[in-house]
Amino acid sequence: MKKKKIKNINQSSFYFENYLETNKKNKNYKKKDNFQDRIYLLFFFFLSLILIFSIKITHLSLGKTPTYYKGALSSKYTLARRDIVDRNGILISRNVNSNHVAVIPKLVKNKKNFIINLRLNFPELPINKIEDKLNKGRYFYLKKRINQSEKEKFWALGEKGIKFESFQARMYTHGNLFNHDVVGQVDYDNFGISGIEKYFDKELKNKKLLNDPFKLTLDTNIQYLISKELNKSITTFKATGGGAVLMNVNIGDILSLVSLPNFNINKRLTIKDKKFTNKITKGVYELGSIFKTFTVALALENNLVEPETIIKDIPKSLKCSIHKISDMKEHPKNLSVEEILIRSSNVGSVILGRKIGHQKFREFIDRTKLIKSPELEIEEVGVPHKIKWDKCKLETVSFGHGITTTPVQAASIYAAIANGGKLVKPSLIQNRKSKVTKNLISPETSKTMSGILRKVVSDKEGTAHLADKDGYYVGGKTGTAESYSNTKNRINTFISIFPTNKPKYTLLVMLENPQINQDLIYDYRGIKTKASYNTSGWNSVYVAGKIIKKIGPILAINNNEFTNQYVAEKFNK
Repeated sequence: MKKKKIKNINQSSFYFENYLETNKKNKNYKKKDNFQDRIYLLFFFFLSLILIFSIKITHLSLGKTPTYYKGALSSKYTLARRDIVDRNGILISRNVNSNHVAVIPKLVKNKKNFIINLRLNFPELPINKIEDKLNKGRYFYLKKRINQSEKEKFWALGEKGIKFESFQARMYTHGNLFNHDVVGQVDYDNFGISGIEKYFDKELKNKKLLNDPFKLTLDTNIQYLISKELNKSITTFKATGGGAVLMNVNIGDILSLVSLPNFNINKRLTIKDKKFTNKITKGVYELGSIFKTFTVALALENNLVEPETIIKDIPKSLKCSIHKISDMKEHPKNLSVEEILIRSSNVGSVILGRKIGHQKFREFIDRTKLIKSPELEIEEVGVPHKIKWDKCKLETVSFGHGITTTPVQAASIYAAIANGGKLVKPSLIQNRKSKVTKNLISPETSKTMSGILRKVVSDKEGTAHLADKDGYYVGGKTGTAESYSNTKNRINTFISIFPTNKPKYTLLVMLENPQINQDLIYDYRGIKTKASYNTSGWNSVYVAGKIIKKIGPILAINNNEFTNQYVAEKFNK
């Protein structure tokens, strides 16, 4: 029993001593065991992360937006934007679901066959460049902004290396109807880069207002008619470009703004070619004789003359310093103030300008802000040249030379001439807060000027007869001038107001470098004739008349009030 007890003790001691011995040999045994446990734990953790990441990668690769590839555009960064509509609610711009098609070279098993298929099915693609990119092994785009039919065509190739990136594309429903720097454009991330899209970028991206369309003053139907007629005129007169703006004279709303040439804003993001510069808002020109309207209005406003006041002994020419001022054609020696405007006499305008005087004329120009950048809701606006009021500046400005402005500014001053004398700010946005700014001339002067401008169109000596359309009571003034920066660049302009008995609209039409059309037969005061001169009276006026006849019914100018008056006039004749 004793030995057995000892044996048990020894056995116990053996295990205990063995444990101790082991510890003596390796004092860090326990630490080592804990360290291994930690390694196992960390390994499991990282294995889990790798598994999760792999699942994520697989999910993304099967999805529409492979953001893990360098250069890919993630749809989560694409910003939604509000619809842009015209004054009648007609859609102009909207975000739509679209796709980019890209290639993951590593997933393309047979690159040679892939290139062949692309060449056969998509001959418009730059195949050589695609082949180079394919060999480099980096993720790249085959084509951006593809439509549904294109997507289906790419998908039908059955190539695993083809991936589609979904994103929100900005669609402009009318292509080239609205200019790139008026409605504007957005980049691939839906940030506005020009026009209204840029100017109101924050408002258009406001998430709280996404269901509230952004309404413009523009009228799509009128824009179409004016654009179509202006395009025809550029062909007819072999002009290098043209432009037109239609404005409500009472509130400044712009119903149409056209500048040609233009391009489809769905297909192009940036523009560098100067020929696409907006001629109405950014173009800076000497607009010539349209300034005579301001000279006559200012002379009447300051009670210096009456419309019937006869300016006697008007010379054929005047001299100021080294400059000679004369008329394009000979006029009677004695002209009334209104005849000076009707016949468009340069010399007569200079005489009136001298009566007004340097100080009052300068104050008038300052009030109009003609030589300031237009206050319009786009950034693409011109900067007229500063005036140095030297010895002869009064004389040249009085008939529209030596002073520059933008057509949209000129149209806004004509609006004031017609609407009772109130200067209004032109606008492209519906329901804006402030429109009318200050009085430019008195209501009495405004009414008188509307009557004189009507005679420029209706009188037998007027320069704008071709714009006289029955029932519309068109008035206006012609302007023929040279470009300020390029004397070889000819600008022919006509600014009209209608109906002159109750003015509501002003329309400016301009042609750049028009030519005489020898084949065009005009109905000039009931006589079939050809153009005598390459002046605005034979081209811009002609175009304006055709436009007014087309848009008049839409504008409801031919309502009962005007129709009844027109019938009465015809009956009394």
